[in-house]
Amino acid sequence: MELYHHFLLLHPSASTRISLLPLAICLLLFITSKASAFNRTTIRFDEGYSPLFSDFNIDRSPDDKTVRLLLNRISGSGIISSDYYNYGFFSARIKLPTDYTAGIVVAFYTSNIDTWEKNHDELDFEFLGNVNGQPWRFQTNMYGGGSTSRGREERYRFWFDPSKEFHQYSIFWSPKNIIFYVDDVPIREIVHHRAMGGDYPSKPMSLYATIWDASSWATNGGKEKVDYKYEPFASEFKDLVLEGCRVDPLEQISSTNCTDRIARLIAQEYATITPEGRKAMKWFHERYVYYSYCYDNLRYNVPLPECVIVPSERERFRDTGRLREKMRFGGSNKRHRRGRNSRRRSRHSAASGKDAAAL
Repeated sequence: MELYHHFLLLHPSASTRISLLPLAICLLLFITSKASAFNRTTIRFDEGYSPLFSDFNIDRSPDDKTVRLLLNRISGSGIISSDYYNYGFFSARIKLPTDYTAGIVVAFYTSNIDTWEKNHDELDFEFLGNVNGQPWRFQTNMYGGGSTSRGREERYRFWFDPSKEFHQYSIFWSPKNIIFYVDDVPIREIVHHRAMGGDYPSKPMSLYATIWDASSWATNGGKEKVDYKYEPFASEFKDLVLEGCRVDPLEQISSTNCTDRIARLIAQEYATITPEGRKAMKWFHERYVYYSYCYDNLRYNVPLPECVIVPSERERFRDTGRLREKMRFGGSNKRHRRGRNSRRRSRHSAASGKDAAAL
């Protein structure tokens, strides 16, 4: 009933509590039923992943089904899928660091920047830490063909504490659409619009998970830094899912028929948002989205082609794409996804997330 209790915080009157109870129960039932409905095949770490950087800060469980990524004053850490995928479904249950987490970013994302440095594709979950007593926030983003000058960020609050227990985060990517899920609640969908051209991700990508020091921008515009007296900071990943057509990133060929594999992928339940899922996504957007590029008239005089403008949402956001209520969070997102001793990881540093500087 965590959802219902959160509703009570937002709507404290007795009459409102009574009227919201059915909605909260319906949403709770939706999330519970969807958790068992999605067909996920989990893998061990060694079946699909390898270290990306700082092996000494990566802890794997004895059964190799859970991995802990550590950040300390020496370095962050990261992992990468062993293969590239031509579209797919990527998922993990993640628990974020607790207590003082200002300046920390945990990322779960797909990318191909190691192969196409200047015209890479990328799909992001990025989790932004905070000072004691303040909640984590998170954002999603999409790039295609190196379109870093056209950031497509959305930023959100949680309806739960992501540091207390594991929650599922998933990215579905097909030629038709992209869906970001949190605990099987669809929080964002991007439908492929012809006018997007190369901005829609279309080249094979790997899956990454990282934790790193983003003191320069992640919390209150860089005013709050990582405090290493609380080290090490640990983010845990389990129930790892990698589904899609494995390909050679350069030749873009595979040992299987990707046409058939993609068709099977699109036929899965998570590829389409149901009417109940639309209601859950609407609920999420009305309460937890606090920035959307689609309503940022300062960055884009005309909304980008995939944007679906909802009149009620447009009224809630300023011309900057932020909620009308004053929310001081985040800041310049000149992202440095780099630790030490890793040329491969450093190539990610300047390639993604630059446009969040406007937030």
